[in-house]
Amino acid sequence: MKRLVGIVAPLALIAVLLGAWEAACRILAIPAYFLPPPSAVAAALVAEAATLTRSALNTLAMAMAALALAAVAALGLALVSAFSFTVERAVRPLALALQVTPMIAVAPLVAIWAGVAHPERAVVALASLAAFFPIFSGALTGLQSADRDLHRLFALYGASRRQTLFRLRVPASAPFVVEGLRVAAGLAVIGAVVAEFVAGSGAAQGLAWRILEAGNRLQTARMLAAIVALALLAGLLHLGFTLVERRFFGRWLENKHALGVD
Repeated sequence: MKRLVGIVAPLALIAVLLGAWEAACRILAIPAYFLPPPSAVAAALVAEAATLTRSALNTLAMAMAALALAAVAALGLALVSAFSFTVERAVRPLALALQVTPMIAVAPLVAIWAGVAHPERAVVALASLAAFFPIFSGALTGLQSADRDLHRLFALYGASRRQTLFRLRVPASAPFVVEGLRVAAGLAVIGAVVAEFVAGSGAAQGLAWRILEAGNRLQTARMLAAIVALALLAGLLHLGFTLVERRFFGRWLENKHALGVD
């Protein structure tokens, strides 16, 4: 019953909001360039389905490339930090500073460094920066979360630091890494969109360009259709990582929630 309510309640709320939106547009005769009704947005989604799909795949490809790049850098740095407390103390403030710096502030610099002729490089680079910290933080937290009793057991049997790292700490960090990847995937999409906005070039042909293109032509329905496509893409990415997390780490998640750990 709770699962049914969890599905029906948000769908009902969305239906009410869309109905109110449609009614307001028609009753108040709001100009379509200012706020098109949901029916017009749906029509634009159908009409532009092929173009939006290609653009969504381009955005997805750049976001996934950025996520892979960020994962390699973050996991490698987390492993090095796990070996040395000094390295961890040196790296963590820099990683935190990178996280709290607004992406829009560094996007123009990244676009310049990548080159006007290669906007896709700027997109991947900025999306990688956006995705780095959640993966690094999750991996480092996970590497430090291994059971202390197991640590003592490994030491008792004479395990080396390398053996303890790869046979105890790395497996213990896996759920944290997947959770970090889930968060980072959404941030990678955000970083890709911001970079494409700043680059102002259609060469990357992502969803952000479709939003810019429609906005410059006051085609608000097409603009909202591209935004809906972007939201769906981010939602599907989040759902994919959530399913992986539940599939492989479901018991760990249940224990975590039972203990009241967020």
